[in-house]
Amino acid sequence: MTDGANAMLAGRRRGEPAAPPGTPRRLRGDALIAAVAAVFTLAQLIFVHPWMGLGWDEIVYTSQVTTHHPAAFFSAPRARGVSLLVAPVASWSESTALLRVYLALLSGAGLYLALRAWKGLFPARVLATAGAFFATLWVTLFYGPQAMPNYWVAIGALICVGCFLRSWRGHSGRTALWGVVAGAALMAWMRPTDAVWVTLPLLVLVLVRRRRLLLLALVGGLAAGGVEWVIEAYGWYGGLGERLSRASEIQGGLGWNIALDDQMRSLGGRGLCRPCTGSMPHPVVTAWWVVLPFVAVLGVVVAVRTRRTARTLIPFVCAVTAAAPYLFMIGYAAPRFLQPAYALLAIPVADGLWHLVRTRQGRWRPVAAPLVALALAGHLAVQFTVLEGTVDRNVASREDWARVADELHRLGVRPPCLITGHESIPIGYYTGCSSGSTSGNNENTTAAEILDTARRLPVAAVTGPGGGAPGYARDWTPYRITDLTVRVAPRG
Repeated sequence: MTDGANAMLAGRRRGEPAAPPGTPRRLRGDALIAAVAAVFTLAQLIFVHPWMGLGWDEIVYTSQVTTHHPAAFFSAPRARGVSLLVAPVASWSESTALLRVYLALLSGAGLYLALRAWKGLFPARVLATAGAFFATLWVTLFYGPQAMPNYWVAIGALICVGCFLRSWRGHSGRTALWGVVAGAALMAWMRPTDAVWVTLPLLVLVLVRRRRLLLLALVGGLAAGGVEWVIEAYGWYGGLGERLSRASEIQGGLGWNIALDDQMRSLGGRGLCRPCTGSMPHPVVTAWWVVLPFVAVLGVVVAVRTRRTARTLIPFVCAVTAAAPYLFMIGYAAPRFLQPAYALLAIPVADGLWHLVRTRQGRWRPVAAPLVALALAGHLAVQFTVLEGTVDRNVASREDWARVADELHRLGVRPPCLITGHESIPIGYYTGCSSGSTSGNNENTTAAEILDTARRLPVAAVTGPGGGAPGYARDWTPYRITDLTVRVAPRG
C-alpha cells in the first residue's frame, strides 16, 4: 500500500485555511472533536428520554449486577462487558434515569476518545464530520444511553484501528500500541466474536508484514478482553467449542444467509427483526444505507489518488469484515449489529464528502457543496424522525410491562416470586421476580422445578395473544392483563 509523505499526516493539507493567530492547531482540533461529542451527549438526553424503561437485553445485562432484582438467564452469545460497564450505577441504584444519564455521558466521552485516536491521520474537520455522521444516525443516538454492547464495540473498533494506523506509521510510539490493546480489549470485553471479525484484516496485515509488536498488542488486547468469556465457557458450557456452538444455535445457525433485505427492513426503527417480515420502509428512509458504500468507496479512491491509501483502506476493509457476518451469515437483523461498521465507514465517508464539496485549493464547489448540504439536511431529518418514532414505541412497550407488573402485584405476585412463559424476562424484572423458561433460547428450568417453586413462592405463567397455557399451569386461575393471559399458581 502506498502512503506518501506528501499526505502530511500531522500537518495542514494544501489549501486548508490556517488557524487564527495564537490558536494552536492541536487545541483547535481537540475543541472541534469535543464539540461533536458534547452535542452527541446532549442529543441523547433530549431525544432518548432518560426515564424510558429498560429493554429486554438491557434487563439481562443490568440484572447481573443489581442487588434489587434477581439475575436473568445469561445465554451463550452474551458477554459480561455491559454488566461491568453499568455496575458503578446499577449496583446501588434502581433509577433508570440515572443510569441513562451516566451512559449518555460515558458514550460522549467514548466518542471523543475514539476520534482523538485518529488525530494526525486526517484533518480535524474530517474527523469531526465522521463523528457527526456516526453520532447522528438514529441507531447511534438510540443505543448510546442504553446498556447494550454494540455501540461500545464500535468505539473500541475506532480506537483500535486508529491507534493501529498511528503505530504502523511510527507515530506516538508505545502510546499507540497501548491504544491498540485498549481498543481490542474493549471490543472483546463487549462481544468477543465481533472483535475477531473487526480485527481480522489487522491480524492478517501484521502477520504478512511481520510487525511483532503490533501483533502482540492485537492478540494481547483480544485475550485480555475475551479471557473471562473463555473461562466462563469452560465453567458453564462445557468448553469453548460448546459455547460457540450454542451461541450459533441461538442465533439461528450461522451459515450462508443473505440478510441485506432484513437489515433494510430494520432501518425503519425495528429493534429486532426476527422473523424479518413485512414491507420495506419508505425509500427515503433506506436511501442513505444504499448511498453509504458508494461514498465510502469514493473516500478510498480519493485516498489512492493522494497517495494516502492505508489510512483509508484499512478502516474500510475492517468495516466490511465487521458487517459480513450480519449481512451474509444470519437469518435475521437488528440495526445495532452494524454499528461497528458504520463507525469505521464514517472515516472514508467524511473524507469523500469533503472531496465532493471542496477543491484541492480549498475553494467550495458552487454546485456540489449546496447539493451535499441539502442531502445531509434531509438525511438528518429522516434520522431524527425515525428516532422519535422508535423512542415512542419503546417507551410504550416498556410501560406495558410496568402495567402488567402492577397488576401482578395486585394479584399477590410479589418478590420473592417467579414469572414463566411469554416475555418472562422483562415482566419478571419489572415485577421484581425471577424469570424461568422451559424451552427456547432462554431455557433455564423445568416444569417440575416450577411446580416445586409454586409450593413455596408466588408463581405466574404468562401466555401471549393466541397462546395456549403450558401443561403445568392449565389448572391455575387465569386473569386477563392487557392482551396477555396470566395464570397464577394456587398457594398452599
